[in-house]
Amino acid sequence: MIDTSTELQNVERAAAALRDRLGEPRVASLRVGLVLGSGLKDFGDEVQEPVVVPFADVPGWPVPHVQGHGGALVTGKVGGVPVACLTGRVHLYEGWSPFEVVRAVRTLRLLGVEQFLLTNAAGGIGEELSPGDLMVLTDHLNLTGGSPLVGGHVDAFGPRFPDQSRVYSPRLRQVLTTCGQRLRPGVYAGLLGPSYETPAEVRMLRALGADAVGMSTVHEAIALNAMGAEIAGLSLVSNLAAGIAEHMLSHDEVVQAGREAKGALIELVTEFCRRIG
Repeated sequence: MIDTSTELQNVERAAAALRDRLGEPRVASLRVGLVLGSGLKDFGDEVQEPVVVPFADVPGWPVPHVQGHGGALVTGKVGGVPVACLTGRVHLYEGWSPFEVVRAVRTLRLLGVEQFLLTNAAGGIGEELSPGDLMVLTDHLNLTGGSPLVGGHVDAFGPRFPDQSRVYSPRLRQVLTTCGQRLRPGVYAGLLGPSYETPAEVRMLRALGADAVGMSTVHEAIALNAMGAEIAGLSLVSNLAAGIAEHMLSHDEVVQAGREAKGALIELVTEFCRRIG
């Protein structure tokens, strides 16, 4: 059996280390947790009054090694609101377990952060989506074959059987849609990766109701929802999925899309933080 009590100790040890590193007043002030997806790490440069803690300095936190991802927790202010910004994340396809994938966000939740914006770069499946579009998540499909809730039950990580009717907060979704950028609503499908999907798989995903597909986010959302956090999700459509795009897919395309969307994302996320803070 998976030892979830050990995982709780890992999260508690990381939380204690961050309290010591940041100081209790800064930790207690944090209002919003931001997770930056592929190609979006440079948003961390926009945090004002920053204190940067490399993932490697936090006990037990895995370190991202994927191009386009940063590897630091940046605390400070965005839109005048105290935030905890993860400039990258780790993925199942790198060999990490679901527990390790969500360890950083569980730590922030244990520190008292109540509202989260999870961002990612995704392949567009929906007929109305084009590269460069921003999609606000209304729901997700967890097709990774795993869950961070598997194993013995630990009360600190939420109920044994958490409801997932509203993983993505309607209130935060409404806030996002009024922040000045045109957002399309949609369902995000999370797959294991690291290969991109085949055209047949994309047709399957479309039949299942997915509008975009990626390799992250769903486990973070599951874990945070179980712990009572309020969550919003945002996908940057970096490319059209296989069988829809006329060219071969590459990760360089994803990173470049993040660079091109930087200005719009800075404006959107800054206003989002200001409004919910």
